[in-house]
Amino acid sequence: MRTQALRADILMLLTAIIWGSAFIAQRAGMDFIGPFLFSGLRFLLGALTLIPVLLLLHRFSQASIQINRQVLLGGGLMGLLLSIGINLQQVGLLFTSVTNSGFITGLYVIIVPILGLLFGERTHIGTWMGALLAVAGMALLSIGDNFHIASGDWLQLAGAFAWGAHVLVVGHYANRHDATLLSIIQFLVCAVISLTLAVLFEPIKADSIVSAMPTLLYGGIIAAGIGYTLQVVAQRGAIASHAAVLFSLEAVFAALFGAWLLDEALAPRGYVGCALMFAGMLLAQLWPKKTVIEPKLTN
Repeated sequence: MRTQALRADILMLLTAIIWGSAFIAQRAGMDFIGPFLFSGLRFLLGALTLIPVLLLLHRFSQASIQINRQVLLGGGLMGLLLSIGINLQQVGLLFTSVTNSGFITGLYVIIVPILGLLFGERTHIGTWMGALLAVAGMALLSIGDNFHIASGDWLQLAGAFAWGAHVLVVGHYANRHDATLLSIIQFLVCAVISLTLAVLFEPIKADSIVSAMPTLLYGGIIAAGIGYTLQVVAQRGAIASHAAVLFSLEAVFAALFGAWLLDEALAPRGYVGCALMFAGMLLAQLWPKKTVIEPKLTN
């Protein structure tokens, strides 16, 4: 049992590393192509990577692939929210750092339970305390001279709400349908929407796509295809709050890769802001929740 838990933790940590490093590919890819084209091609590659995985899984299980209206609806809604989140993130990276993007995106850990209020879910005090810490941290990280916040940071914050909604929708549909099939559908929907935006607003040149191919391959195959598969395997039987904490380390790895590969440096207040935001994420997930004990009926 402990061996399985350790294996799951290692896989979740590896997933966080992959997702954190993907911010570098996302930033570097836009040296050659636009943000919408990058997102579209990236998730098209991600879908193509997962199709063989789906076929192999069903071949070993000898189960048929069930594609019905509910699967298409769930995958389509997931794909729409994914498109909003990833394109806000991608465009935002043009106007802010990888470090800022990683930490602000990570706020979805707090946004998820807050959005859950709309569906009647109760939010404990740890979430509100974590949210206050995260807001204070974002202020230190993002607010510059004359109380100016970079436009890219606003886009990342808007994207965090899209990611939060995405997590809720995935949680609703993943237990009802094949998770890999849902992911393929959402990747394809995201690819179609993003490529349509690219055709409308961006120049598309074959030589530029070729130049961006290394970052596209990493972002599509490694971060999307393999990263998602590792997430699914790791989360089987894992406690959701525990998994969320490990996945939120994505923000830390984004900052580390940004400093290492892009020479991004923060002012001291920026590091304090990152620490406060990360502390808020941890507090929101690890704060003890009250358990309701049902009274026993006596004759």
